[in-house]
Amino acid sequence: MSSSAFPTVPASADVVIIGGGVMGVSIAFHLAEAGVTNIVVVERGDLGRGSSGKPIGGVRAQFSDPLNIELGSRSLRAFEDFPHRPGADIRFDTVGYLFLLDSERQASDFASGVGLQNSLDVPSRMIGPEEAQRLCPYLSTDGLVAAAYSPADGHARPGLVVQGYAAAATRAGVTIATRTAVRGMDTAGDRVIGVHTSHGRIACSAVICAAGAWSARIGDMAGIHLPVRPVKRQLAFTAPLAPPAPRIPFTIDFSSTAYFHNSDDGLLLGLADPGQAEGFDTTWTPEWLELFRTVARHRAPALADMETAGGWAGLYEVTPDHNALIGRSGELPNFLYAAGFSGHGFLQAPAVGEVVRDLYLEREPFTDVSPLSADRFHRGAEIRPEAHVV
Repeated sequence: MSSSAFPTVPASADVVIIGGGVMGVSIAFHLAEAGVTNIVVVERGDLGRGSSGKPIGGVRAQFSDPLNIELGSRSLRAFEDFPHRPGADIRFDTVGYLFLLDSERQASDFASGVGLQNSLDVPSRMIGPEEAQRLCPYLSTDGLVAAAYSPADGHARPGLVVQGYAAAATRAGVTIATRTAVRGMDTAGDRVIGVHTSHGRIACSAVICAAGAWSARIGDMAGIHLPVRPVKRQLAFTAPLAPPAPRIPFTIDFSSTAYFHNSDDGLLLGLADPGQAEGFDTTWTPEWLELFRTVARHRAPALADMETAGGWAGLYEVTPDHNALIGRSGELPNFLYAAGFSGHGFLQAPAVGEVVRDLYLEREPFTDVSPLSADRFHRGAEIRPEAHVV
């Protein structure tokens, strides 16, 4: 699945998918499964090295927006079924998600979210500080008002998901061109007719942008405004723990965004730095850990002094309302997009692959994604910011 096997890309394709992360390969798999086989996935680096490169990805249906709940819930079922379709072990572990809440306002907001989630068959519930501590023994209950917990959520390995989708797509005849950069697009009238890459031009009938943090640049090549900004996010791993860590939920201190969960023989620690500048820099800076340790001293004291063994930095692809951009361009109807997931792309990728397949085939998707059109920011449509953002 390396472009080194292709000194040039295929001269033509029915569909060119730009981006070989989890979104691009999910879309490729779902299209190929539906019988669309003349597909080229173009990836500037290696598969899954952008936002999908994180070592462990959380998967959940605990959101405040009904559309995100539906996309998360349907994706959870697909992750459960992944060993059978498309056929790969993704180390999916349903440890649950635990949101820690330290104000009555947060508790009230999350209780409303739980009611909405329950109405959509998500088994989340509000719990007290003591039950939260039983689920996650590292916690200090000091200052905790409540927590929101869903046992059906968990985490999986993004790299294995990308490989699983890509292998199945390749078996179905999809061409995956890695280390192939997109340089520009040709349009005629209201259509994209070709994609220029570092390995040649591909004449095409449709383009799907799934370029993650780079999507605004791809949109610009076609004259389409995709308001996606790259923001660095960092995480760290503890050294192996002895005795081993207890099996805990994916635990998030909502006020600070600090989170932690099991990872192989230790824990993974993360936090969104509120002062992080926008940009494509993915240099891991260990000094960032002090932000996490400061929160941990209060919320999970045992974690504050744990020895760490390296870390990782990647990019969130952020939109103004922290909701994704999914749809078909009004100006260029054969240009489709799925980008700007604001940290939720991995967990929504299976469902979004289905949706984009149906949009391409002009079928009715399982849910109406029109509120996620990129046009919403300049046509005065109602914007529904997603509140459950980390």
